[in-house]
Amino acid sequence: MGLLSKIFSNARKPEGFFGRIIVNGMNGGSHARMAKWGLSFISLHEDANVLDVGCGGGGNIARLLKSCPNGSVKGIDYSPVSVKKSQNVNAKAIADGRCHVQEGSVAALPYTDNEFDLVTAFETVYFWPEIEKCFKGVRRVMKEGGCFLIVNEDDGLTDNNEKWEKLIEGMHTYTPDELRTHLTNAGFRDIVVNLNGQHHWLCATAKK
Repeated sequence: MGLLSKIFSNARKPEGFFGRIIVNGMNGGSHARMAKWGLSFISLHEDANVLDVGCGGGGNIARLLKSCPNGSVKGIDYSPVSVKKSQNVNAKAIADGRCHVQEGSVAALPYTDNEFDLVTAFETVYFWPEIEKCFKGVRRVMKEGGCFLIVNEDDGLTDNNEKWEKLIEGMHTYTPDELRTHLTNAGFRDIVVNLNGQHHWLCATAKK
């Protein structure tokens, strides 16, 4: 396996040296621009309760905290490297009691029913096992009328998805129609998919 493959194979679950490279890159550059683009499709009230699934480097947790200054944001990731980075980035909010980051899996979210106004998933649903089961788990922890936000770097409509799926084991790039189908089957409603034609980014929102 070449160096590039070693680095990108860590995108699914960052570990060790290459994992730290991946996580450090998650908070800036095109990742940050794409996250801000995706967040432009939602609005948060100032005391919202938010969950970021697959929180990576913690940059999106920080953005969400700014959007709900009287609310709280929880983050979960099954990579210890990502959890540590997210905790470091959001140390002040954690100390203030507005943020909590823990290790765990989307396949078994450790939260109560009807807990969150918003659940976000930035560049992570590609790796979720049994996608509809995971979507049902997300829906369970959302409040009635809550929003689920998915932001993907690839819309699945170009040849890029084949390239990434070969580079990264266990990755599946979803097309807009695939996401709509899976979200509908999981019980979501009012599903809207927005595409960025320039970068082939995808943003999907769905309501409980």
